[in-house]
Amino acid sequence: MTVQQQANDHMNTPLIQTEHLVKKYGDKTAVNDVSIEVHSGEVFGFLGPNGAGKTTMIKMIVGLLQATSGRVSVAGFDVAAQPLQAKAASGYVPDTPNLYAKLTGRELLRFVGDLYGIDGEQAKRRGEELLRILDLTTAADDTIDSYSHGMQQKTSLAAALMHDPKVLVLDEPTVGLDPKSARLIKDILRQMADRGAAVFLSTHILEIAERMCDRIGIINKGELIAVGSMEELHASNQVSGGSLEDIFLSLTGGAEEAEITEILK
Repeated sequence: MTVQQQANDHMNTPLIQTEHLVKKYGDKTAVNDVSIEVHSGEVFGFLGPNGAGKTTMIKMIVGLLQATSGRVSVAGFDVAAQPLQAKAASGYVPDTPNLYAKLTGRELLRFVGDLYGIDGEQAKRRGEELLRILDLTTAADDTIDSYSHGMQQKTSLAAALMHDPKVLVLDEPTVGLDPKSARLIKDILRQMADRGAAVFLSTHILEIAERMCDRIGIINKGELIAVGSMEELHASNQVSGGSLEDIFLSLTGGAEEAEITEILK
């Protein structure tokens, strides 16, 4: 194999890969045989109704839940067999920030830098850069328990970005944010992908997914029912010119929503 072929293979290797992933809780199947690939430079949106299995999928990808069967790899590392390497290559922002409340924002980022083994001066510079970018500098020496939800969400993102991960996984990253902060986070995610990272995010805000995601996966009742670009979703679901909302509702039970809307008129 030539050097160029090896380089091409490396570029084509997905940074996130799930193979026939299954998660069961007793008799309940939360995720059923889901296979997804997300590549370098890609923002992948993961959509589904409440209880469809989105958060369960995300927790298996970042190693917080063990799959019942199937395989997850992150940056080429098997999440079950090589958990430390997989987690070192990824950053995770949960839907509800769970931060050390009595640390200041600046202290938290330095602590996270230590966890990832980043040199002290480098961690300090990186932390200050992230505080500035996310408009947190003025509150950096206040304890996190004094932060608003939006500030905590941005601090959680800053912590996830401290080690410049190859893979960034986010669960509802813009919930509770004001429009300016939501736009800032969207811009950061796009920049991450443009620099070669793989970004995997779940959201209920279909407009965000339609505007910023390169490809979209839709899960319903634990099963992946559609995946592709907007053009591919239009083609496969024969919803010509429709919005992502039209496609989503047609696949996940649009008749129900239409009936509720009719009742509320």
